[in-house]
Amino acid sequence: MESWLFLLIIFFIAILGKNQSLQIASVVVIIMKLIPHTKNLMQIIQNKGINWGVTVISVAILMPIALGQIGFKDLFNAFKSPAGYIAVLCGILVAVLSAKGVGLLSASPEMTVALVFGTILGVVLFKGIAAGPVIASGMTYCIITLLANFGIK
Repeated sequence: MESWLFLLIIFFIAILGKNQSLQIASVVVIIMKLIPHTKNLMQIIQNKGINWGVTVISVAILMPIALGQIGFKDLFNAFKSPAGYIAVLCGILVAVLSAKGVGLLSASPEMTVALVFGTILGVVLFKGIAAGPVIASGMTYCIITLLANFGIK
């Protein structure tokens, strides 16, 4: 019963926050819960969904290259400004943080609840995009590691 209430609250928060992605996601999950014998499918999505999502995002990111809108000239031009170098460094940082974050989520599943809640707040209250849990988990990993080095748990 608690999961139904939680999902409905998320759905209504998404409506209030006018976040269509979160609305669709919560409706899909609610419908899956309504359909009998979908628990195995939901567990597969839980285990593999982040990787599938990253793949879909990667495909979308590569589309301008496939459509001829971005080429080598654009890549070389990016390195003509400090912003280009910063973008490359941030891309590397996000990739490394995400890898650490996935490891943290595997080792500490209870973190998922806090990260999802934080992501929902960021989406609804600050008009963010729900692409943050993996990056947030990487940031969490770094902060936890830093605090542990100072003896704080």
